[in-house]
Amino acid sequence: MVATGCSSSSSGGDTPQASSTAKDATLLGPVSAAKGAPVKVGLITDGKSAIADTSIESTVADATAKYLNEHKAGIGGRPIQLDECLTNNDPSKAVDCANQLIKDKVVAVLIGSSAVGDSVWAPLHTAKIPTMYLGTTSPAAVTDTQSTFALSDPLGALIGSIRVAQKAGLKTVTAVVIDVPAAVSGFQSPDLLAAFKKADVKLKLVAVPPGTADMTPQLRSLAGAKAGVVEVVGNDTFCISAFNGLRAVNFTGPMTAIAACLSDATRKAVPGDVLKRIAVSAYSPVDNDNPSTQFFGAVTRAYGNDIDTENPTGMNTFVLLNTFQAAVGGITGDITPATVIKTIKSAPEKEMPGSGGQKFRCNGKAYPNMPAVCVRGGLFANLNEKGKPASYLVTGASPIES
Repeated sequence: MVATGCSSSSSGGDTPQASSTAKDATLLGPVSAAKGAPVKVGLITDGKSAIADTSIESTVADATAKYLNEHKAGIGGRPIQLDECLTNNDPSKAVDCANQLIKDKVVAVLIGSSAVGDSVWAPLHTAKIPTMYLGTTSPAAVTDTQSTFALSDPLGALIGSIRVAQKAGLKTVTAVVIDVPAAVSGFQSPDLLAAFKKADVKLKLVAVPPGTADMTPQLRSLAGAKAGVVEVVGNDTFCISAFNGLRAVNFTGPMTAIAACLSDATRKAVPGDVLKRIAVSAYSPVDNDNPSTQFFGAVTRAYGNDIDTENPTGMNTFVLLNTFQAAVGGITGDITPATVIKTIKSAPEKEMPGSGGQKFRCNGKAYPNMPAVCVRGGLFANLNEKGKPASYLVTGASPIES
């Protein structure tokens, strides 16, 4: 393609398209194609439902698998074959998905942004299938020592809220959370409660049902600054209602939120004077020109079709698949659930590709009370009045001991 573009140019220099293609080729790296019999890897995603639309997970996963098979030699030199299953945010369908993937004899299961991740976990755990979450706060999952791996610090965002509170001289963090088990359970973690106690900051929880358009009745008690810092956890529709509800009740304190809160819809529906008071935590550095987003863009242009590269759910899926491959790509011998578990646990600390510089190590030592957690710390960025993040910083990270 580059050669054709150059041969038709009369300027003697690179055309913009040729330059872009050359840059993408550099970001993608050399070709190292997978060969032989494919290796089945399960992907469980909620897809589109009344609560949220995570359909982009499937699109990004397909493109990322193609990239990994062509440039990273897949897994153990063999191509990755994704076996995808949709839950539609239905716990019974989640159990069905887990059982179907067990029946399909996948060597591992990857789970991104799922509201029913808890329902998936038990059947997979019983079957001893390695299960890698982008992030989970399920007590059963994070305390598992056998086959579960979580690629984010369950305390990262909330400890970030503690730091925001301390910097502002405040003594309370009030969490406004979408009332689904996967979100609420994170606020019941003994490690999190211990971190708040150590910091002498009080944690309050306001759980609001999904689909609540007007949250002013639930948020009325947060007027002024007496709520301290408000942490908002949910999808963009939920967060829009929360942010506008906080504005309606005249909450004047600082706010923190997760990246899933942000979308073009959020930026259109929430006034700039609210957006610029928000510090956002994230699994990956979206909406910002940086090496990770450039890498993601190169992969989607080469192997996808019209993928929204500013959608955090999509980039999170990209990080999930790349990190799984980084952990097990060099596996040798038979590729089975047992050998995949052993390989993941024995891997040294590495960078999570596309994650903005975060590192992972799944040897159970990041948090002794949560041995499934593979990461310490997380990303944080302040928003401007347009709802766009400035440069991301990895906060709270430290090397994970051998």
